[in-house]
Amino acid sequence: MRKEMNTQEILQRHGKGADELLGLLHELQDAHERHYLPPESLGAAAEHMGLPASEVYGVASFYTMFSLKPRGRYIVRVCQSPPCHLLGSTDVSRELVKELGVQLGETTADGMFTLEMSSCLGVCGVAPAMMINDEVYGNLTVARIGEIIDEKRSAT
Repeated sequence: MRKEMNTQEILQRHGKGADELLGLLHELQDAHERHYLPPESLGAAAEHMGLPASEVYGVASFYTMFSLKPRGRYIVRVCQSPPCHLLGSTDVSRELVKELGVQLGETTADGMFTLEMSSCLGVCGVAPAMMINDEVYGNLTVARIGEIIDEKRSAT
């Protein structure tokens, strides 16, 4: 389990230029156990950078890499690129919905998994693919989905 970092420690490592905002938001999001940017983090970032809170919120809500609501311990992203789609990502998505009991964009009741779509993971050579947090799983089959999810469940 990672150690949560103090917001002030994170802010101190970043300058006040607008070019620092994305990196700052990434680090603030990564510091939260539930992989999201709560309002107090957005407010602290805005104050630190001297930006209107609406501008920081606009950036955080525009980019799909950021979340404004709590997510699961494991973020499961299914690639929907044309190669992945052609090679079975729709079946992979269906199996994940069935296995996890949630729809795309939702988090399991136990807070363990959040299921998301990704337009491209950049691993076309192993399509269909998904990523769980920072780990890529390629050449997926419906049968492998249950094994992978069970492995993550038993790791806790």
